[in-house]
Amino acid sequence: MQQVVGSNGAMHLRSTNCEIRNLTPCRLSSRASRVLLAISVAAHAPAILASTGGPSSTPSIFNPASTPAAEIHRLSLFVIAICLAIFLVVFSLIVYSTIKFRKKADDNQEPPQIYGSNQVELAWTVIPILIVVVLFLAAARVIHAVEDAQFPPNTIEVTATGHQFWWEFQYPASAQIRCPGRSDSTSPCITTANELHVPVGAPTHIVLLSADTDHSFWVPQLAGKIDLIPNRRNEMWIEPHDVGHYVGQCAQYCGTQHAKMLLNVMVDTPEDFQKWVQQQEAPAMVSDQVAAGRKVFETNACMNCHTIGTIAQGRFGPDLTHLMSRTTIAAGAAPNTQENLTLWVKTPDAIKPGCLMPAMQLDDQDVTALVAYLMSLH
Repeated sequence: MQQVVGSNGAMHLRSTNCEIRNLTPCRLSSRASRVLLAISVAAHAPAILASTGGPSSTPSIFNPASTPAAEIHRLSLFVIAICLAIFLVVFSLIVYSTIKFRKKADDNQEPPQIYGSNQVELAWTVIPILIVVVLFLAAARVIHAVEDAQFPPNTIEVTATGHQFWWEFQYPASAQIRCPGRSDSTSPCITTANELHVPVGAPTHIVLLSADTDHSFWVPQLAGKIDLIPNRRNEMWIEPHDVGHYVGQCAQYCGTQHAKMLLNVMVDTPEDFQKWVQQQEAPAMVSDQVAAGRKVFETNACMNCHTIGTIAQGRFGPDLTHLMSRTTIAAGAAPNTQENLTLWVKTPDAIKPGCLMPAMQLDDQDVTALVAYLMSLH
């Protein structure tokens, strides 16, 4: 079995011996499957235990890079160790019993019957209860440590809203985000989409909301999976230990393009984060060189869905005020390049089939002008 990353950034399992969709040719017995699973876990245990954190091209809970993820990682190793110990004990007893008490050619006696043995009944009742209690207490400790954490004054506040099929991130005023010149204290200082920027070494408190259906916010290296449910407020927090780009995914099926609703978390140094904040707080760039594209944007349905500074105040699509500060478009479905922007404007379904952005049926001249305008939005 191989793990591969598809063109949409999602991870898939590919079998080297049989087709995933039809396991019949493999014909592995359930016992053989369990043995192979145990061998696989044992073979990968050194790599799991040697994980050192930092961004990973294949996100995994076994490579934590944030305080909540580290707590979950330790709990996972503890549970795996207990399960592995149970497996080794049970499997060893099965092997021992098979060899020791196999039927001999001259043995026609019935083996001793222990049905109703108080010792045996007590053992297989008490031991599982103790195991469950230990696992429950370990999990409860981690849940308490993560859910009831106290945040320091320098905590970054972010509201993450899940849409079909993209992410909206809003940063209200906080100790590190000042909102200069903003008279309306109720509106967020910064609104961006699909790429969450946070500083390294500082906690970020994230409020999770949904604009339409169920979603799930999961960046395995940074925290556990938390659902976004309509008309409900959920919360989580991260505290990254290393600078880098961390990849996640909407982990709750939310419609046709659920697989291309990726999460990109950019963990910056404090200095780089402040530079990003200043860039995002700046007004939308205005240039006479792209006036034709701006006119196309303002005279078509684009401004009904998107926001660009004070020019357009649409709320159905991502805020485009600083579009070119992002590395991807369409929630991570494609790199943010002129070629992909052109394709996205002309035929959104070519990049993200089933997305809710309509094709505007613009001619080539208007598309070129509009893309030029969008590429000026740094």
